[in-house]
Amino acid sequence: MRIIVTGLVGQYAFGGVAWDYLQYVEGFRQLGHDVYYLEDTEMWPYDPIQNTVSADASYNVNYLRGVMEKLGLADRWIYRSAPDASYHGQTEAAAKEICATADLYLNVSGCGWLRPEYLAIPCKIFLDSDPMFTQVALVSGKQDVIDRIRAHDKHFTFAENIGAADCRIPAAGFDWIPTRQPVVIDWWELSVEAPRNVFTTVMNWVSYKSCEYNGETWGQKDIEFLKFVDLPGRTPQKFEIAMGMGPGMKRPTEMLQQKGWQIIEPAEHLPDPWTYREYLRRSKGEWSVAKEGYVKSRSGWFSCRSACYLALGRPCVLQDTGWSHVYPTGRGLFAYQSLNEALAGIEAINADYAAHSRAARQLTEEMFDARKVLTDLIAKAGA
Repeated sequence: MRIIVTGLVGQYAFGGVAWDYLQYVEGFRQLGHDVYYLEDTEMWPYDPIQNTVSADASYNVNYLRGVMEKLGLADRWIYRSAPDASYHGQTEAAAKEICATADLYLNVSGCGWLRPEYLAIPCKIFLDSDPMFTQVALVSGKQDVIDRIRAHDKHFTFAENIGAADCRIPAAGFDWIPTRQPVVIDWWELSVEAPRNVFTTVMNWVSYKSCEYNGETWGQKDIEFLKFVDLPGRTPQKFEIAMGMGPGMKRPTEMLQQKGWQIIEPAEHLPDPWTYREYLRRSKGEWSVAKEGYVKSRSGWFSCRSACYLALGRPCVLQDTGWSHVYPTGRGLFAYQSLNEALAGIEAINADYAAHSRAARQLTEEMFDARKVLTDLIAKAGA
């Protein structure tokens, strides 16, 4: 098939963003499909150097071009700049011809703008990467959100626990199909070098405002992180967090450092996909929390970032959002809900690191291999 995959690689030209979208492109390509990456968000480009939006998309286009070339996808991308409607990667005529002959439109994160040429593609898939928050927007009656999501033929979600008795996500009138992040195994080679003796993660203190639903507030990672803020004081294991300030710049850096967390700035240390991947590779493993909305809703959401840690043979100790109903735990991957459970996972990994490293990689090959994940997605989409 000819497949169009949407994304935000150029819009947010830093860190691990590229992996979230381009593993779909490469995964479909490895399955023998004719795949193009399309970035048409109708958002003005974000300039990470000036830390502001800009009418000039040259930085974003050049960044995207470099990433695509390095990944062997040099002729497989289309970027439409919102300020001047200019096309890059392909001419406007070529881009429209590619879309006119496409069979499937995969709108990852719903970031693709729905122009008539995209709506004409026979199979349109909306992929919800932000469960609970997406559905709350729907039940809140936000008509623009409802119309955009309903314009798709199939609706997939990273809420792998959706429909279970303990999952609190409202269906909001849609038939949600669970899926997960694909990992291109070839892109995450195991390292022969020993990692640093530090557990890490990459996160924002806050990504956006909390939302209200059913008389409750559904919040961000800051709320969950504070529940475990004393973790470094309970173990000799060291922790380093590449943590963005987030909107409002309210990260309590001094307090976190006093508690034993080492905080580094992602924009400085992880400015592109390659430094991001190397950061994960040099880590002993990942310890991480999830957004409060994912946790409270028992969504079953599992981070694409964590899947990449596992692919590198880096064991993970992760807050349970309900994903433990879906993924095996106890070897290479540990779920926790309490501080003591987090400590137990870290201690287990440190007691036999080599075995848990092997198990992490094996889990990736069994559960996240892009060819398996995307074959399943196509089958469930009926495409």
